[in-house]
Amino acid sequence: MAENYLMPPGLYLMDCMDGMKRFPDKFFDLAIVDPPYGDGNSKIGGGYDSGDGSTNTRKWNRFGQRFDRYKHQNLPGGVARQGQIPPRDVERTGGTWAEKYGKKIIAWDVAPGKEYFDELFRVSRDQIIWGGNYFDLPPTRCFLVWRKLTISEYFSMAMAEYAWTSFTGNAKVFEAAPQGSANETRFHPTQKPVALYQWILSRYAKPGMKILDTHAGSATSLVACHRAGFDQAWGFEIDPTYFKKAKDRLDKEKAQITIFDIVKEEEQCKMD
Repeated sequence: MAENYLMPPGLYLMDCMDGMKRFPDKFFDLAIVDPPYGDGNSKIGGGYDSGDGSTNTRKWNRFGQRFDRYKHQNLPGGVARQGQIPPRDVERTGGTWAEKYGKKIIAWDVAPGKEYFDELFRVSRDQIIWGGNYFDLPPTRCFLVWRKLTISEYFSMAMAEYAWTSFTGNAKVFEAAPQGSANETRFHPTQKPVALYQWILSRYAKPGMKILDTHAGSATSLVACHRAGFDQAWGFEIDPTYFKKAKDRLDKEKAQITIFDIVKEEEQCKMD
């Protein structure tokens, strides 16, 4: 049974399972979530050809590849060897993935169990679940596809990501670069562009809705909610480092005056 609702909208440093327990059934109108869908701490049977004549135990992550794939250092020029990021992609991202995200990904990239989804479906009326194609979810005709415009077919990351939805409409495709824009600082390995969440909100959310993000990460969803005028949005992030960066990002965003702030002020003046 859920505890009494006591948490105002905002970003919280806490386990989402603990957070969701504080809300009654179907409290949220829409949950837009991006849970880990790899398993960084498990070993799956079998092996792979490492290219050096040895066989190693598979370690899969959310990108559908091995974690040690991101530990290789870039070689200057030439064709990338098996298990190495293409040099042009490393140069574009400013370094190897191991240097930026590798250790962090291994630490938290463990897919949630059935209890997470039971709780998510309990507290929300509709759901959009990134990576839903990795989970045991009911059939849906309304998959959302994010096609990453700048991802080369030779790069280790997927060229597209899928989101399962509880809606009955047709599948939709949104195209955008992973970083969103040059002004959108990337500090989380699975950070999505604000434009992607704005597109989702414009299609699947209505004014006044209560929005939930159980794995806030870089707080992109909350930034998008603020820009779109959804002031009833909750997010949970369990990692203190990401939480601090996400909160700073969200605070700076909210400190800026938007058209919605002006409209609200005008409406308040009319009421007064």
